[in-house]
Amino acid sequence: MCQAVFAGEAHAGVHRRTGQSMIGTKGRRMRTGRMTKALLGATTAAAMVGLAACGGGGGSGNEDDSGTGGRDFQESDFGDAKDPERTGPAPEVEGAQTGGTVTVYFPGDPGPDSLDPAVGWSVTGNSIQQALTNRSLTQFARDPESGQMVLVPDLAVDLGQPNEDYTEWTFEIRDDATWETGDPVTAEEVAFGITRTLDAATLPGPGTAYSTPYFLGGDEYGGPYTDKGKAYDGVTFDDEASTVTIKMSRPFPDMDYWGSFMAMGPAPLGDQADPPDYGLRPLSTGPYKIESFQPNEELILVKNDQWDPNSDPARHQYVDRWELLYNQDQAQVDEIMLSGNSKSQTAISDSLGSNNYARANEELGDRLYQQSTQCITALAPDYEQITDINVRKAIAYAYPYEDNWLAIGEVPGVTRVPANSIMPPGMAGRPGDDYFADGQQFTFNPERSKELLKEAGYEPGEYELTVSYYEPDDLAIAGFNQVKKGYEEGGFKVRGIPIQDSPFDLYADPDNKVNKELNMRHVNWCSDWPSGLTMFLPIFATGAEYNFARFSEPSVDEEIDRIQTLPLEEQPGAWGALDEKIGTDFLPVIPTAFLNDLYVFGESIGNPTGDGAMGAPNFKDLYVTE
Repeated sequence: MCQAVFAGEAHAGVHRRTGQSMIGTKGRRMRTGRMTKALLGATTAAAMVGLAACGGGGGSGNEDDSGTGGRDFQESDFGDAKDPERTGPAPEVEGAQTGGTVTVYFPGDPGPDSLDPAVGWSVTGNSIQQALTNRSLTQFARDPESGQMVLVPDLAVDLGQPNEDYTEWTFEIRDDATWETGDPVTAEEVAFGITRTLDAATLPGPGTAYSTPYFLGGDEYGGPYTDKGKAYDGVTFDDEASTVTIKMSRPFPDMDYWGSFMAMGPAPLGDQADPPDYGLRPLSTGPYKIESFQPNEELILVKNDQWDPNSDPARHQYVDRWELLYNQDQAQVDEIMLSGNSKSQTAISDSLGSNNYARANEELGDRLYQQSTQCITALAPDYEQITDINVRKAIAYAYPYEDNWLAIGEVPGVTRVPANSIMPPGMAGRPGDDYFADGQQFTFNPERSKELLKEAGYEPGEYELTVSYYEPDDLAIAGFNQVKKGYEEGGFKVRGIPIQDSPFDLYADPDNKVNKELNMRHVNWCSDWPSGLTMFLPIFATGAEYNFARFSEPSVDEEIDRIQTLPLEEQPGAWGALDEKIGTDFLPVIPTAFLNDLYVFGESIGNPTGDGAMGAPNFKDLYVTE
């Protein structure tokens, strides 16, 4: 949703439902907040990770006269459709064929460092693993008619059975799911896998946002590795009945959505799943298994002959082999995909350089796929250091929106449009298009920035912003240069710190020396499921692991807690009101853009569509044509 997190908006991959780095790279969203493709790209000020979940609905674009190349910006249709009675096998895709190898290019995106299901929260990692290798309690299936993503069972036989007040959920585990070894997946293994997500110190991931705060005693239990030998009864199992029961510390009606994360799946018992080694070669429960994995370089998947399609309501196994290539050069990938040569025929690129958009839009037709997402990019001034709201507003007016987007390879009006809220288009309860935190849409206005700095008591050049940028990516550097120029025109002094590793890893480590020097970070966040909960709890609650702005206000914490106790039908509007309150009263995070993605499919890729729940290509339903 989601997965998603913070990423800068530059040009490289990040989440959460993981994200694109705001400053330097096209980083992919974290999926939870789907911190949406990991934070990879780095950001100048602070790369945004898009943990998560980020998810958006599908759509190939509509013809228009907007001057954006013939495609409207697609609003998400990642709705709340559910089908608890869906059974396997998944309906056949019309015209599908079996066989072939698919190559997937990830330009500027380093990919996941670990394949451990408990830590996966980037769109880049989650979209592949959840679709192809790792099963969980529930999952999403794409409706071929509407393109809408529907929540359906996966390892569980339904979407779970809650008690009356949603403080306890029981999932019955199907008896025909197996590991790649041929051994059956047991309720005990599912319970163990879920319990591992509570070990934030050893396995930091989406569990910090959902397992720790919601599972009974989750804030006191350190997990099976940190609190080795300590009993935990918040997650229990009954192997005879093949059930897993999760007790909550507070009502959690969204547990069926949280169950769609691969973190809510099984792990082998004993020391076989011990981190960090398990992250290099986790066992598969899906239609494909890992042949080889080289972090930041490539992941090779081959068919898992122990996967039973009759046990799976949403996945297919049409392709023989997947070759996933990370940290690719955007210009070289664009050249391959636009060439029409044999190398491009069975390839996919999960992004397209802005300089090639007009040509691709004219030549590729439906093979240039526009995927909507429930993701935002945002600036995250450090709330503990940048304490004056006028300085934060000045930052918003000094940020060179379109110049940065162009520099990092985005297409204004197609893959980026100005954002006015934290909640993305299509999410129930989102503030209307007439809401603006400062009474008007933030745009690049250096004179207004200098006026606000003067009101805060600073002359041009006195207030220093310290930001990072992802040096391995040329587009990230280009994005940083544009952002630095804009901030300086707006009256700021800028110090840029080049980094070599993922901005997400940097921001998530409070003890990192470089992170301590930053007073600006960027955020790329995607919702993990269609609820404001997944936007506000992970990035605004005091002490939340992905609260990279270090924002803390008791009134906001109290409102986040209160909204979760409201009747379900009242919650969307309450989240929207909180969106306006945070922006108007505090402005700790400055939304800069709502996101769409562009994917390029080779001529021999069948059913070229998107996964609206992940904001990624629809890997479950793709095939190779003869």
